[in-house]
Amino acid sequence: MPPVSAVPFERLAYEPLTVENWGDFEALFTRRGVQNGCWCMYWRLKRSEFHRGYGEPNKEAMRRIVESGRTPGILVYLDEAPVGWCSVAPREEFPVLDRSPTLKRVDDKPVWSIVCFYAPEERRGRGIMGSLIKAAVGYAASRGAEIVEAYPVVPEKAWDPRYEVYTGVESTYRRLGFVEAARRSEKRIIMRYTVPGHAP
Repeated sequence: MPPVSAVPFERLAYEPLTVENWGDFEALFTRRGVQNGCWCMYWRLKRSEFHRGYGEPNKEAMRRIVESGRTPGILVYLDEAPVGWCSVAPREEFPVLDRSPTLKRVDDKPVWSIVCFYAPEERRGRGIMGSLIKAAVGYAASRGAEIVEAYPVVPEKAWDPRYEVYTGVESTYRRLGFVEAARRSEKRIIMRYTVPGHAP
C-alpha cells in the first residue's frame, strides 16, 4: 500500500478536509448528483435526523465537525482542482454502523472505517476509487491506525449498483489487500486491511 504522498493515478494529490479547504469540499457536494444534500452525514446521524436534515442542515452539521478540528475524510485533487472525496475516520465517528445488523462490530479491536466515496461522473471508471482507497489507508496509517475497515457492496447482489457503490466494491478492496472479516448479508460485507507491522 503506497503512502498518501504517492500519486498512483495521473497527477493526484490528497489532503485531509480542514477549514482551509472547505470550499473545495463544498464545490464537490453542491454539484448535481446523488451526493447533493447528503454532505456525507449518512453514517454519522440517526436515519430520521439525516433525512430531516437533507440539504443545508446536513451541510452545517459537517461544517461544525470540520470547524471543531476533527477530520472527517480526505479530498483528492488533480492539477489543484478537487475531483474526489473519501470519508475515513475512526469507526467511533460513524455510530450508525453499530446500529446495523449487517455492519455491527466484528470484535473490539480499534479500527478506522472507510464509509463513503464520491467522484464527479466524468472522473469515474478511471481507477479513482482504487486511488482513493490507497490514499485513505495511507492517511489512516499516518494517524496511527493499525486496521482499516471497509463495507463494500457486492455489485451482482445490489438492487441498484449505481446508487450503492458509494462504499466501494468488493473486488477493488480484495485487489488492494483487504480481506473479508464478516459477511452477514449477500450484498454488503465487512473487509479489513492490516497496516504492515501490525498483527491481523
